[in-house]
Parts: sequence; structure tokens; C-alpha cells
Amino acid sequence: MTNETRQRLLDALESCEAIRRHTHTAGVDFAAYLRDAKTRDAVERRLGIIGEALNRAQASEPTLSDQRPDLGEIVGMRNRIIHGYSRVDNAIVWDAVQNRIPALQTRLADLLAEESSRYAPHNPPGA
Repeated sequence: MTNETRQRLLDALESCEAIRRHTHTAGVDFAAYLRDAKTRDAVERRLGIIGEALNRAQASEPTLSDQRPDLGEIVGMRNRIIHGYSRVDNAIVWDAVQNRIPALQTRLADLLAEESSRYAPHNPPGA
């Protein structure tokens, strides 16, 4: 994994965590999400960062799509939020927050951990 790819994955992971803090940790439900423009703005901004970061990561390392076959959907959501901002469907965003972001966060953390373990010093048992 290139340094560029690793940094972009870290950016996406950080944004997943920020979304979790803005919603799950804060105890926000869908009705509260709809009422709070600041939370919607923050979540949409972070979704945009996730899509852009993963798009750049894939550009620097094309094999990433083998490990994340849903990259096209993630980037597509980013494009919809950024370019089609007036037509963002809050129910779709909320569904992603509840059902897709936690799994993405776990997978990104796993990918980064796998990469780190490849370069960690190996100490044989009894050494």
C-alpha cells in the first residue's frame, strides 16, 4: 500500500468516526437528524470526504476496488451530495449512516491494521 493510499484510508476512517460522534454517540435519531441542519451539514461534509478520499485511494492503488467492491457506490454518494446538493435524500443519507458507515469503518480499520502488521517486526516465539 502506498503512503498516499494509507493517508486517504485514514482520512476516510476519521470521517467515519466523526459521523459516529455526530449521530450515534450524540443519541441522534432520524427525527432529530432532520431537525438539526448543523448535524446534517456535518454528516454530508464527512460523507463527501469519505467519497473523495476513497476515490483518490483507488486512483493511487487500483487494486483497492478488489477489497472494497462498493467503492463506486461510495463515490457516487459523494458526487450526489456535492453536485446534487439540492436533491439530497435525507432518508438515504440516514440509512447509510446507520447501516453502511459502521461496516465501512470496520473494514477500513481492518485494511489499515493488515497493512501495519505486514511491516511490524516479527518476533519468533521464545526470542
